[in-house]
Amino acid sequence: MTKKRALITGITGMVGSHLADFIIENTDWEIYGICRWRSPLDNIDHLIKDINDKKRVHLIYADLRDYLSIYEAVDEVKPDYVFHLAAQSYPKTSFSAPLDTLETNVQGTARVLEAVRKVKPEAVVHICASSEVFGRVAKEKLPIDEECTFHPASPYAISKVGTDLIGRYYAEAYNMVVMTTRMFTHTGPRRGDVFAESTFAKQIAMIEKGIIDPVVKTGNLDSLRTFADVRDAVRAYFILVTHNPKAGEYYNIGGTYTCTIKEMLDYLISISTAKDKITVETDPERLRPIDADLQVPDTSKFTKHTGWKPEISFERTMQDLLDYWRDRVSSNQNFLVR
Repeated sequence: MTKKRALITGITGMVGSHLADFIIENTDWEIYGICRWRSPLDNIDHLIKDINDKKRVHLIYADLRDYLSIYEAVDEVKPDYVFHLAAQSYPKTSFSAPLDTLETNVQGTARVLEAVRKVKPEAVVHICASSEVFGRVAKEKLPIDEECTFHPASPYAISKVGTDLIGRYYAEAYNMVVMTTRMFTHTGPRRGDVFAESTFAKQIAMIEKGIIDPVVKTGNLDSLRTFADVRDAVRAYFILVTHNPKAGEYYNIGGTYTCTIKEMLDYLISISTAKDKITVETDPERLRPIDADLQVPDTSKFTKHTGWKPEISFERTMQDLLDYWRDRVSSNQNFLVR
């Protein structure tokens, strides 16, 4: 029997690389990952030998802003499953590069879906939107369910509204099995250092090594977040496309541990070997012009449909994230202090 083929856009990102790991460990599928020719390969370093040996994992160079490259990739793979994870995914960066964000995320998603529609319309497609589409939510609307009004608070969030709606449009207009997820905060090893919990962990690891002064620089610490582990997130994405997938559906996915950014930082500091000397300082450059400050999900719709629930604790996620940065800092690489 022919093995199933999964196409992952953004395989070199945190989520894409963990999804590849999950598929390798739990299936016999062939994995095809789209990445740009200049994409850093750090997150898939452990897969490079298999890629070189053409053993289940294959890289295809393409760019979301180049339709021909996307079409050629989809045509080459003819995937059974598509996980569209690639994006300009940094909310703060989107304030200084809004047009790049919109082009990559909105039109890029349209290009992926159009290529799938023409090449393999029966493929099961996961479109990764974001909880940021909900933006600024009133307290009385918590926890946030799928029908909560969109109120995006950044160009990134606006782009993900477009991503979300394009996914549903292709499902309804072309009878394609396209589903959209709004994943709430998810983190763990390989998290980019532009995100709060990861920059905190990186700074703490650098402090422990004596590379920087014992001061953790922060942005807004008052925002409320519900944290999930990236490894739980990719398991949810796999279940999404394999457990009775329903065309046009959209789901909130997220963890169960809710705290402020300050409380998350306090926990990271509490497990540091330098906890007695670390101080915290607000850095104005880390503040967004506007913030989605209440991100607490109602995930009952997805849970009822699939039975999925988070398994990895907040404490383990934070420990693994800090250990990830300790390993990287110990490798004697140079890092931007950001």
